[in-house]
Amino acid sequence: MLDTIRKNGVRLALFAAVTTGLTAVINTVTRPTIAHQTAVQQKILLDQVVPPEKYNNVMQDECYVVTDSALGNDKPHRLYVARKDDRPVAAALETTAPDGYSGAIQMLVGADFQGKVLGVRVVEHHETPGLGDKIDLRISDWITAFSGVQLDGAQDTHFAVKKDGGDFDQFTGATITPRAVVNAAKRATLLIETLPEKISALPVCGDANE
Repeated sequence: MLDTIRKNGVRLALFAAVTTGLTAVINTVTRPTIAHQTAVQQKILLDQVVPPEKYNNVMQDECYVVTDSALGNDKPHRLYVARKDDRPVAAALETTAPDGYSGAIQMLVGADFQGKVLGVRVVEHHETPGLGDKIDLRISDWITAFSGVQLDGAQDTHFAVKKDGGDFDQFTGATITPRAVVNAAKRATLLIETLPEKISALPVCGDANE
C-alpha cells in the first residue's frame, strides 16, 4: 500500500514538473510573437487617431504618462507623441469617459497642438447593444465625425451633442453615451493643447511611477 502511494506521488510530481516546464517553454517561445502582434495592433490604432502622413517617428517609442483629472479619473494615462522631423506635431492620449450609461468608456484621442481633433476611438465600453454601442467603430461610423474638427477653446459650444446645442449627433433613445464620449474627447483635446511645453518633464512609460 505504501509503495503504491509512493509511486503515485512520484508520478504526480513528475507530471507537475513536466507540465510546468512545458508551460515555461511555450511561454518563452510565444512571447515574442505575442509582443509583435500587440505592437502591430497598437500601431493600427494609433494610425486611426493620428494619420501616419502627419509624422515620421515611431510613436510607440515616445510614450509618456499623464495623470490629470481631466482624463476622467486620477489614474495614469498613456500619451504618444507624434513628431515630424523631430518636431512634435500631435499626440494620441488615452482618456476615460467616466459617465457612460453603463460605466466608464475607455478612449484614445488624437489631436494636434492647435486644438484640431485628428481622430477618436473607443477601445473599451459596456454600453447597451443596439443603443449606446454605436460609439464602437465596429457597429457604426459615428466616431469618425470627430476627425478634422477644430476645437476653439473650452467654451466652444459647437463641440457638444445636438441636444446640448452642439454639432454632434446623438443616438435615438441614447443621449448619455454620445454626450459622455464628446465631453471626454473635448477635455482630452484641451489637455493635448497644453502639452508641448511639458513633454520633456513627463514620466516615460515603463517607469516605476507609472
